[in-house]
Amino acid sequence: MSFKDRMKIFKRDMARYGLFFCSSWITRLPYSLVKGVTRVLIAIGFCVTIRLKQISRESLRIAFGQTKNKKEIEDIVRKCFDNFGKGMVELMYFMAHPAMIKEKVMIDGKEHLDRALQGGKGAILVSAHFGNFPLMLLRLAQEGYKINAIIRPARDAEIEKYFIRQRTQLGLNTIYSQPRKQCVDNAIRALRNNELVFIPLDQNFGNGAGVFVEFFGQQAATATGPVVFAQRTGAPILPMFIIRENDDDHRILIELPLVLEIRDSDEEMMRVNVAKITQLIEKYIRKYPHEWGWMHRRWKSKPSKNLEQQQQAVSIS
Repeated sequence: MSFKDRMKIFKRDMARYGLFFCSSWITRLPYSLVKGVTRVLIAIGFCVTIRLKQISRESLRIAFGQTKNKKEIEDIVRKCFDNFGKGMVELMYFMAHPAMIKEKVMIDGKEHLDRALQGGKGAILVSAHFGNFPLMLLRLAQEGYKINAIIRPARDAEIEKYFIRQRTQLGLNTIYSQPRKQCVDNAIRALRNNELVFIPLDQNFGNGAGVFVEFFGQQAATATGPVVFAQRTGAPILPMFIIRENDDDHRILIELPLVLEIRDSDEEMMRVNVAKITQLIEKYIRKYPHEWGWMHRRWKSKPSKNLEQQQQAVSIS
């Protein structure tokens, strides 16, 4: 085993033990004290996450180019890491104290969701790794909605067992993104049972199964799941986001259902509508840049030269 592989294992082990240790004692403290401890943990974490900060800066430069100066970029990076740290601690604490989820998370646009479910075909919730999105799902589960989240499992099996146990206890069902056929079957079954299926649509999807659409002026490989499921089941697509407010309260914003645009070919219809969703995600990120996870290499996959020539960025009127 190489030194690099041993370091990966070491870092993964440290992350696992750190998570379990923090979870075991933080959840027993008063929340006012937890908020103070969180500031200390974030300060430490910000100092040691050198690679993630570098990726975040690179992503911000790709997205904003010269429109934001170095100070503005550093400010977003700092706020982004603050939000991520707060979100992790909040999630651990609120899962142990579920009553606080309803206390700290408000919902705007719930009527759009209720109206969508009246059709009996379920609803597809599209969003991003934006704000404390797991908290958004747990809040909807508290409202009595049958909700399923399509997610990638954590790389560490023990951490994944911990999170799936917590999610399940609080009413959130997990649909793993792989194997693909099983994911599709489970999602369609949930929609036909008039349930909710949550899909984050903001990560690099460069396995050849997605489409390239414009995201911050760059071509980004993007999954097609929401549009595929909508076509196959007739379920409406509802964009949904969560933002942090004063005193670390949160607000869920549920948009009106997305109207799918019809095109001559299935390929073009897929690209146009995935682009439409992606542009809405971009709009929220531009408005609340510190809420998004810039430490992800969103533009890692590149379209081939032939595809680039044939497929220009899709503009939505």
